[in-house]
Amino acid sequence: MTRLWSAGRLTYLALALTAFLSIFPIYWMFVVASRTSDAMGQVPPPVTPGGNLGANLAELFENTDAYFLTGLINSAIVAGTVTFSVVLFSTLAGFAFAKLRFRGRNALLLFIVATMMVPTQLGVIPLYLLMTKLNWNDRLPAVIVPALVTGFGVFMMRQYAGQAVSTELIEAARVDGCNTARIYWNVVLPALRPAAAVLGLLTFMTTWNDFLWPYAVLNDPENPTVQLSLRALSDGYYQDMSQVFTGTAIATLPLLLVFVVFGRQIIGGIMEGAVKA
Repeated sequence: MTRLWSAGRLTYLALALTAFLSIFPIYWMFVVASRTSDAMGQVPPPVTPGGNLGANLAELFENTDAYFLTGLINSAIVAGTVTFSVVLFSTLAGFAFAKLRFRGRNALLLFIVATMMVPTQLGVIPLYLLMTKLNWNDRLPAVIVPALVTGFGVFMMRQYAGQAVSTELIEAARVDGCNTARIYWNVVLPALRPAAAVLGLLTFMTTWNDFLWPYAVLNDPENPTVQLSLRALSDGYYQDMSQVFTGTAIATLPLLLVFVVFGRQIIGGIMEGAVKA
């Protein structure tokens, strides 16, 4: 039996220091967001929240250069749609590659994995030309459609399905008269839920924080994503740092909310899936 060693004081000290270094920058961002821009130059810097958060929020949403509210709505639409699509298609493809037998399966999986080796920057120009042909520039479909499926998601689900989904259970479902679609919905998807939750979280974070591709195709300043709105706040000769930090804090809240609401479920699902595998 493996012996478990109790944590010593040095371990707790290292964990506390790591937690402090991880949390303090986020905390200080909210501190500056609740103060005026003068807080950036104070020595020593302030470490307690101020009373200017309401005024900063009002100025942020009234800023006609950033269109911050539109950016939040657009990012929520894009990130939500892309996350749902990636999880759906990745679980479908992962199930097919792991448990179904069809001609060319290994070659097709190899091709999907090979797409992960292509740098994103190499696809910007061809994708931009395609969006121009489709007349999708300055529209949200130009940001959503190219990200609906990812090679990483398919590969991740294939690897997890190979271990977490029992072949005997699928065969038993077929004996009971289930077709492939019902096997996916009633047997495979519940088993893939832990990995699907992690994939959804990673996809939402990546899409929400994406800047390069929206910057290339959304040239209309009145129709940005939240990252483009933050760029507009920090652009120009004069930068109101209180608005920049307020905008950054508001843009960070959805990610923190996802971790707070779904973090325990994701971790619990991972442990449950690991025990089953």
